[in-house]
Amino acid sequence: MNKLIVSPAPHVHSGNSIRKEMVSVLIALIPAYLVALYYFGVGAIIVSVTSVISCVIFEYLIQKFLIKGENTVSDYSAVLTGLLLSFNLPSNLPVWIVVIGALVAIGVGKMSFGGLGNNPFNPALVGRVFLLISFPVQMTSWPRPMAWNTAYLDAETSATALSALKEHLGNIPSLFDMFVGNMGGSMGEVSALALLLGFVYLLFKRTITWHIPVSILLTVFIMTGIFYLVNPQTYVSPIIHLLSGGLMLGAIFMATDFVTSPMTKTGMTIYGIGIGIITVVIRMFGSYPEGVSFAILIMNAFTPLINTYIKPKRFGEVRKNG
Repeated sequence: MNKLIVSPAPHVHSGNSIRKEMVSVLIALIPAYLVALYYFGVGAIIVSVTSVISCVIFEYLIQKFLIKGENTVSDYSAVLTGLLLSFNLPSNLPVWIVVIGALVAIGVGKMSFGGLGNNPFNPALVGRVFLLISFPVQMTSWPRPMAWNTAYLDAETSATALSALKEHLGNIPSLFDMFVGNMGGSMGEVSALALLLGFVYLLFKRTITWHIPVSILLTVFIMTGIFYLVNPQTYVSPIIHLLSGGLMLGAIFMATDFVTSPMTKTGMTIYGIGIGIITVVIRMFGSYPEGVSFAILIMNAFTPLINTYIKPKRFGEVRKNG
């Protein structure tokens, strides 16, 4: 009997199982999910449940009938992908579009590469970007918070803070509203407070380290702060950039994906700085008001290169001088 199991790199030695790691991230997402339920009501439930169930079903069917390998639905990675995908969607998105996003996330972003551990790009972001390009109107119609008295498809819409900045609308929410989540946006990205609570939990559980989130947020803060100091009439405070859009969600939960991020602390820092720079460039000079999703996917592509050239010293290695 062959007891040697060969799987794709990178390899991490840990006492935790994949299921435990996935459960830790799911628990960390609970505060943001509760905020989404409070502000967006039944729409948040419909979109999230549809996304999670669709991702689980698609992964099961693809494994059973196409890959015909060991079923991995029970490791909760499909559940996490579904929840993260829903967090990147408006809470008034039609069910059929959510299902398409789940199919692309699982079928294209994950299973086409061989399943968990083989995908080079974050599956939830693959699904989100596909929907953004394919259904731009539906993906940029943001429900107004606390519009509970209307059907979720008929919810009154409003511009996000970043859209208001890009289009010079002027009606930017207060910093407090942005911090607690009382603003338009994707259902899981609006509350910086809830996402930071999840970040603290993940650090406490040692599920992730601080290097990627902090390097992303610090890079965005420094770059937008320089623009603001040079011309405060044209550019807004870096605090607004930190609290708006999908920056917090992306930095804490999307960029830190175990499979698609670098292995070393130095590599993580380089990766995070790259995401921060690309995000600011897209926000400031691109046609899209938001750039986090694109920035993460671009740096996902550089992860193998970073892992190749940024390596820890091998045990017993003697470095030569000169």
